[in-house]
Amino acid sequence: MSARRRRRRKPPAATRAELDMVTIEQIENVALGVHRTIKGFDAPRLTFPVRSLSNVSYDKEVGYFEIEDSVSERKLTVNTAKSFAQTLLLMQFARSQVRQDERSTKREAYYVSKNWAEAKFNEQTESDTVLDDIEAMFARHGVTREQLRFIAEQHGGLLAGNLLVSETNPETGEDIVTDCRQQGSFNVTIPTDVEGLRFDTDAKFILCIETGGTFDRLHRAKFWQKTNCILVGMVGVPSRACRRFVRLLSDFADIPVYCFTDCDPYGFANIYRTLKVGSGNAAHINQFFCVPRARFLGVTPQDIVDYKLPTHALLDRDVKRAKDALKNDPFFKAHPPWKKAIDQLVKAKHRAEQQAFAAHGLKFVHEVFLPEKLSNPRSFLP
Repeated sequence: MSARRRRRRKPPAATRAELDMVTIEQIENVALGVHRTIKGFDAPRLTFPVRSLSNVSYDKEVGYFEIEDSVSERKLTVNTAKSFAQTLLLMQFARSQVRQDERSTKREAYYVSKNWAEAKFNEQTESDTVLDDIEAMFARHGVTREQLRFIAEQHGGLLAGNLLVSETNPETGEDIVTDCRQQGSFNVTIPTDVEGLRFDTDAKFILCIETGGTFDRLHRAKFWQKTNCILVGMVGVPSRACRRFVRLLSDFADIPVYCFTDCDPYGFANIYRTLKVGSGNAAHINQFFCVPRARFLGVTPQDIVDYKLPTHALLDRDVKRAKDALKNDPFFKAHPPWKKAIDQLVKAKHRAEQQAFAAHGLKFVHEVFLPEKLSNPRSFLP
């Protein structure tokens, strides 16, 4: 890497210790509020923002879905005693994790509850819901699930390209450096916890790819070397860790992010939309876990025509997803080019996959399609 162009990540705005103090303070404030209410001989209540697409707004200048003012309330009654206790116990468990610098998966948190007698969770879906509520309650103070020390079990995605990633070994205090350029046919896996990572790169852009197969094709062809980029394999809807990683990296390097998915409503409205602006269910944390600078590189409905790609018929659920996006999704409603593209797809009644370029040869996607696309970024969908 050129020393002149090398960019190193700036120090974070807040240290992990400072964030831990905020997290513990917020948990204790809620607990003290409940205690004061009970001492005042009143029924305590907990308030959570409503997590749905109906309670978000989208402003192109802001760049992501913002949660609005609708809230739900959990008041302590005979009928809610168990769920109220579960919420407080899970908060207590999170506080102990922060204090002891421990972390657990959502599945482990479910099993920890088996020690809570009558307050135990019967199914993990119950503990997941309560954990999401707790995160939503604290998110306005910048506290995320990861800061509560709960991590997802799935990895954060695949990584290759012109990038050095550093982290501190907690046992020795020394740096551990991963060179994403020196992995041969292997790739780096993005960890579940990406906070505290440091970057060193002079790449020109980040390319986020829907499928593992296409990621592998581009990695083995050293596409990242030829174009001086960083490849990220999302492998479906990008995980929280993947979105957070791309956000941190793109903010640090100040480079564009391009998204390459299949040409279908799922690729548009689930994968790309979630990467760029977040989702309704996670509106309380979208400011941390989305990438507003992302642009859609393809495959587009017009690419199907221009490159004569093999297609598959749209299924009924595809058509419904497309129409729902145009009718109810604030992001697509705010961008006329997307309305035009989705209308074109529905009218044509077909869809195409990334791998469809193989009909023109296995090298076509990285030797023809992507170079032609990258020559005109202004044509990308917003």
